[in-house]
Amino acid sequence: MAIIRELNGIMPKIGKNCFIAENAAIIGDVEIGDDCSIWYGAVLRGDVNSIRLGNRVNVQDNASIHTTYKTSVSILGDDVSVGHNAVIHGAKIGAGSLIGMGSVVLDNVEIAPGSIVAAGAVVLGGSKLDQGVYAGVPAKKVKEGSPKVTETAGHNARQYMMYKDWYK
Repeated sequence: MAIIRELNGIMPKIGKNCFIAENAAIIGDVEIGDDCSIWYGAVLRGDVNSIRLGNRVNVQDNASIHTTYKTSVSILGDDVSVGHNAVIHGAKIGAGSLIGMGSVVLDNVEIAPGSIVAAGAVVLGGSKLDQGVYAGVPAKKVKEGSPKVTETAGHNARQYMMYKDWYK
């Protein structure tokens, strides 16, 4: 059974029809929307500030979402995909975005809806990214936003809705 733990009097809130893997950890001030999936080894640690996930968000294997005490919160819009081993630390991720495998998104970053952060990219703290594709260390825009970029990002979220249902 997943670790879903109250901390400092705050119990995580989990929406309807979610899949939470048996070894995921969800702690403290965390709110998860409907139809989300939190995969194996994922950690959402709302101990020092809040974490909010919209609807149909997937947080893939070994990804971590955290914040900084009294400084940043993590907010993920609807239909966001967080790839395997990614780290989101106190950032706001716009709806329909894809955060690639092994990427790192640091404090006070804001990512526009329908964007892609490529696998292995590092988005430096305080960055404000308009819609597009970002890659590298530090992450730089490599492609302008477009309906194709938005569709590519959204495809991953739709696939994970199907995968989630396999496990329910």
